[in-house]
This record gives sequence, structure tokens and C-alpha cells, in this order.
Amino acid sequence: MSDAAQPTAAEVRAAAEAVKAALDRHLAAVERRSGEDDPAVYEAFNQLAAAAEAYDELLYDRYDEVTPFEIPGADDALPPYAGPEEPNALSVLIRRDYTVVEPQRLLAQARRIETADEDDGRAGVSASGTVHGALGLLFGEFEPDEIASRHKEFGLEEGDSTLWVTAADEPAEAGEWLEAPFEQVDPQQVVCRFDVSAVFDDDIDDVEDPDDLDTDPDEDEGLEPLDAER
Repeated sequence: MSDAAQPTAAEVRAAAEAVKAALDRHLAAVERRSGEDDPAVYEAFNQLAAAAEAYDELLYDRYDEVTPFEIPGADDALPPYAGPEEPNALSVLIRRDYTVVEPQRLLAQARRIETADEDDGRAGVSASGTVHGALGLLFGEFEPDEIASRHKEFGLEEGDSTLWVTAADEPAEAGEWLEAPFEQVDPQQVVCRFDVSAVFDDDIDDVEDPDDLDTDPDEDEGLEPLDAER
């Protein structure tokens, strides 16, 4: 990089002050949080991540130095929001992954559902004898949120999950997106996003384990923020 293209010392200092301000905003949002998925905390986290990344880049360009912090998922971050300021409609996109870890428990639950249907005079073709049939009965009987809260009862183990809230000027036409519900999402219309994954817990465990910490002062430690799953 040429000297003309390098940031000034004042620009680096201003970026450092922006990180300090973002830290204060993030702490204040955490202290006032209204629940586990408080959007104010999520927004403050993203602002802190952006400020830290900008400071790191300027610091390197000016002084050939780096910070000891790593922002997880920065390469996959959503672009800045460019949707309507006052949206008239919204869509909530949810994906939850599960593993069938106890098929017999799942099949037993499906048989209970069939038995209850028979008692109510709603007997139909038996589907509880196969795993895919049992899953169909399960998700036909219970709301997805109830399955999420009771997944262990149904022989399931939680995997990754994500929730996206997108904004729009007008609601979609009836039946417009049913055949491909997740294919037309504009990342710039995403108001907020919440991700849950075991990989975040693994990263935190790696950092907290003293045996895994790199004590070489010449190497970056790569500390992960504790809010990595936001």
C-alpha cells in the first residue's frame, strides 16, 4: 500500500474511539436486555463487530499491527439493511434441525397419537410403524414450537436453528411463495437474525480451556465474543 493510501493517525484514533463507544452501547444494551433474544442487544453486537473490524483494518494499514479479537462469521454477515423504514408487512423464516436419536421413543409417541385418534373416531391408515410416518403424525399433531420445547420426549436431538425477520412494503399475494418459501429472501430486507448452533458453544469452550490457550506472545489469541451465537 502506498503512503498516500494509508489512513492517518487521526483516522486510526477515531476508529479506536468508535470501538470504545460501541463497547459502551453494547454493555448498556446487555444491562437493559428484555429477554434472551432482545433485538437491541443483537443490534449493539453487530455495531460493535463492525467498529472492531474497521479499527483492525485501519490499525493494520497504518501500523502493520492487529488486534487479538476475532469476529466470528464476519465473512457471512448480512449486508446493511436497505428495506422500508416503516414496513407494512413482515415475514418470519425459521429453520430448526433435529436428529432422530431414539426411534423407538418417536414411534411410541406416534402410536399414542393414533390411539387417541381412534378413540375420537378419527381412525385412518396406520403411519406409526415407520420413522417418516411417525414424524408426519408428530408434526401434524403438535405446533413446531411445542416440538422444539419437548423434543427429548419425541426422541429428537436439537441441531442448528435460525430465525430471520424480513420486512416488506406490502404483504405477499396469497399462495405466491408456498412452492419455494425460502428462495426469494433479499438479505437487505432482513431486519434481524438469530442463530443457535453448538459450534458457538464449542468455540467458547476452546477459549476457556487453559490447555487450549496459546501462550506464545508472538501469536494472536483469537478470542471469541461470548455473544457469538447472535
